[in-house]
Amino acid sequence: MPDIPWSTPHRPDPGAEVYVMASRFETATLAGALRFLLRSPGIIRQVRAAPGAHGAALRARVLGRTFLTLSAWEDRDALYRFARAEPHRSGSRAAAAYTKESAFTFWTVPASELPIGWDEAERRLAERGAAY
Repeated sequence: MPDIPWSTPHRPDPGAEVYVMASRFETATLAGALRFLLRSPGIIRQVRAAPGAHGAALRARVLGRTFLTLSAWEDRDALYRFARAEPHRSGSRAAAAYTKESAFTFWTVPASELPIGWDEAERRLAERGAAY
């Protein structure tokens, strides 16, 4: 599956600060990676309709069993409302059964810096991992 490039469902005000989240998931098996992949389109559709969502992208490395997500939100509460809603809620619970490792990092940026690039997201995830 090719990457799902950054899409902007709701443009933030130009002077706003946005809340950014990057995540990395590694599944234990290739079958787990396929399950993760099959759930992804529904969750991407959910992001695109979510109030307060300013952007999202997915990097899928199915054969490597690794997935990266990147999203920007109006604020932390908007992200958490999304995470507690379906299909993300049940999808993340199901994924726990086949996820070997996960990492998350959060930061804020001026809206003018959107979209965030993968290099920045991966750098921040690597720093987060090194902190443990």
